Amino acid sequence: MKHRIVVLGAGYAGAVTAGRLARRLHRDDVEITLVNGDPDFVERIRLHQLASGQDLPRRPLREVYEGTGVQVRTAWVTAVDADRKTVGLSGENGAESLGYDTLVYALGSTNAEHDVPGVAEYAHNVAGKQDALRLRGALGELQAGEAVVVVGGGLTGIEVATEIAEARPDLDVAIAAREGVGSWLGDKAQRHLRVVFDRLGITVHEGADITRVEANRVVTGAAGEIPAQLTVWTAGFTVHPIAAATTLEVSDTGRIVVDGTMRSVSHPDVYAVGDAALAEGAGGKALRMACATATPMAWQAADALAARLTGRKVPRKPIGYAAQCISLGRRDGILQRVTHEDQMTSTVITGRAGARIKEFICASTAWGLAHPTMLLPTRRRRVLPATRAAQVQYATT
Repeated sequence: MKHRIVVLGAGYAGAVTAGRLARRLHRDDVEITLVNGDPDFVERIRLHQLASGQDLPRRPLREVYEGTGVQVRTAWVTAVDADRKTVGLSGENGAESLGYDTLVYALGSTNAEHDVPGVAEYAHNVAGKQDALRLRGALGELQAGEAVVVVGGGLTGIEVATEIAEARPDLDVAIAAREGVGSWLGDKAQRHLRVVFDRLGITVHEGADITRVEANRVVTGAAGEIPAQLTVWTAGFTVHPIAAATTLEVSDTGRIVVDGTMRSVSHPDVYAVGDAALAEGAGGKALRMACATATPMAWQAADALAARLTGRKVPRKPIGYAAQCISLGRRDGILQRVTHEDQMTSTVITGRAGARIKEFICASTAWGLAHPTMLLPTRRRRVLPATRAAQVQYATT
């Protein structure tokens, strides 16, 4: 019998994990199924571009994994039974149940509304492709001089605000944040960010605690208001509630708690990667939700699972950081170097050079996903017969 590996979610973490497992393991021994709600791979780090009116290339998952042995299922995950080792799906064939021997949970995250009234009714976001397309349509209906407010001063908020302001210079674009906008960056990066905001005509509202979103404005905790014919909510991400509804051990935020190999601390036949996993990184801090951590988490999980199934030594290496890259429209950007523990350094690249580096990173990531089995040696390891028969030998290592 083949060892059944089911990967839930084909974002950066899930897509990389599936491709790497296909390269590590012999297809005569394993059956790898990748489940995703969208038939295409979605470049989430480019959704602000899609929202601003740019067209992105399609990357059908079945074409991406053609010839790799990875089976792609287009369906939505409705439930996970970690004790019975089944996954509930809803797809073109209706409700189904899919069994597994090893599960890789990579369902990612979605927009966090923080229980703020009016967000669900009036605000747009860029958490997914359909969200970005809805925002794109709403932007297209705005007239010159109308106001757009981006709520959130993190990476997503900055990229969304600058992309919209560059694409639609006729709009009155503002960014509002509870604390500072980009305040975690080094001094040089912060200065450049302000220069870009000024050049693009973006108004910055800091210390603005948004308590309510309405059809034509956002209301702050100080009883002030900011006009907004369109509001974009980028004040953080939250995970889907599916994992929290299982017997898997999760954090208070619903992320699956994993060890250094991305394996669930409560269920050794479950791995979690990407935003859905709570993993410890270099320096003992929890890894933040980011594309920068999704890929190394996928490598760690795939290599550990392959090693356990083939009887090899399980690799363990703390995951750290190298840089934070921010696009500021299509012609400007910031590359902020950080330590392995994610602390800012004095090395900063800005302007067109920063934009080129950011674009190279985005393009390289997409290329790697389009060629998931070309980044490793060609030798595939055979799964141990005892492991295939018992399905438990690797669980204790």
